[in-house]
Amino acid sequence: MTAALSPSAARRIALVQVASPEHESREARINRVESLIRQHPGADLYVLPELWSAGYFAFERYDELAETLDGPTVTMIRRLARDLGAAIHLGSIVERSPEGTLHNTAVLVGADGLIAQTYRKIHVFGYQSLEAELLTAGSTLSVVHSPLGATASTTCYDLRFPGLWQEMSARGAEAVIVPAAWPAARREHWRVLTQARAIEHQVWVVAVNACGAQGGVELGGHSRIVDPAGRVLAECGDTEEVLVVEVDPALATAVRREFPVIGDRLAADAYGTLAADTGAEA
Repeated sequence: MTAALSPSAARRIALVQVASPEHESREARINRVESLIRQHPGADLYVLPELWSAGYFAFERYDELAETLDGPTVTMIRRLARDLGAAIHLGSIVERSPEGTLHNTAVLVGADGLIAQTYRKIHVFGYQSLEAELLTAGSTLSVVHSPLGATASTTCYDLRFPGLWQEMSARGAEAVIVPAAWPAARREHWRVLTQARAIEHQVWVVAVNACGAQGGVELGGHSRIVDPAGRVLAECGDTEEVLVVEVDPALATAVRREFPVIGDRLAADAYGTLAADTGAEA
């Protein structure tokens, strides 16, 4: 399925929405996803969901399934990126750091097969989840070049924290990639927040969610691309699919020039210095 625009500088973005069924081994899933992506050549950037190779809800196996940045998931993605000549955001993995701590780590690989960006999820999730108990939060944030221009990564729950997004746009991000394992029960939050973050910060939001059932939880699917004016250009359904969308990365600059809201925004720490007005008469 393809949603098409035709700007002169069009880039093709592939939303790779996949499930992580509990009966499937990690190795089988990695092979299946590689095959799935190879069936859709020609995109400039492929984006996958959060913790798809391990399965987000496989909490009891996080330690067993944790891998380094030269482990099976990253290795496959690097090989695939070189073969396709395309950038791939692999979503995220359970990463074991050199110090032994575990992280929910997003990885962007360039078309040359080299790792262009890593991002350890800052807001680890604790509501009806063991993620916050098992994984260590990240503490760094970067903006790098991708086919969408200056690009930052976040992961799932980070979508709820606008201060993080303000910092990304302050650092020059024109696009933000959001891999997720967002439940169907809160799908409306997913829709509202992806549009709100795009509107607030005038950025491309490429949000790719998992689908199917894991750990008794139905995941929400509905991966989507939202443009810097807040328009949803394309959205998946609630089952596995690859949706390819043509976009013009220059739109972020055009939207900011036409409606320069970012220039009127205070620095994040400036809001905390505002005096309180109780409204009481002297």
